[in-house]
Amino acid sequence: MSERRSRNNNSPYILNASSNLVGLCFIVLTSIRMLKIGEATLVDEFTTIAFLIFMVSTILSFLSMRHNGAYAERLELLADYIFMAGLFLLFVSALLITFKVIS
Repeated sequence: MSERRSRNNNSPYILNASSNLVGLCFIVLTSIRMLKIGEATLVDEFTTIAFLIFMVSTILSFLSMRHNGAYAERLELLADYIFMAGLFLLFVSALLITFKVIS
């Protein structure tokens, strides 16, 4: 096991946070549908893309925990970057909901 891997093993944290945020995306999407907000297509799209990104991040972080060596490090790094992209999209969705710039 490399020094970086033993020192900076973020895969369990990415897996936990990604799976929790998948649930949050489900709640947001369900709430939009239940409240029948017809103008929420932009929030819908951002949240759906964030959901898919968090699912990919969850899978990659799980796979990085199942492998060793440089391959596991690459998977973890990729999961980390994808997770950050999902956070950004969820942040944009929250801004759109908060400031009612839904179109």
